[in-house]
Amino acid sequence: MSDKKWEEPSEEMTVDLDLEDGIVTCEVVTIFTVGDKDYIALYPIQDEKDGQSGEVWIYGYSENPDDPDEEPELRYIDDEEEYEAAADAFDEYLDDLEFEEDPS
Repeated sequence: MSDKKWEEPSEEMTVDLDLEDGIVTCEVVTIFTVGDKDYIALYPIQDEKDGQSGEVWIYGYSENPDDPDEEPELRYIDDEEEYEAAADAFDEYLDDLEFEEDPS
């Protein structure tokens, strides 16, 4: 049994990240769980407008269960092993999508 879950946004959702280079608007690709930690995959929208194929960014993700209206927190993943586990899980998500869309 897998310990991963996928949560696709019901509508197109975006997140504004305040980075050193300025604010970057990203589309939420999915929110997923690996073990007991939640993660969010974000796609920078301006890369699409610039005609560049951008990478997906993965961050740790948490919501306040006591206040659903509070903004979720994103955290940078410092630990290389944790990041690799999250990235592998996201790759699995992409593989699952590809499998579902395969008409054969």
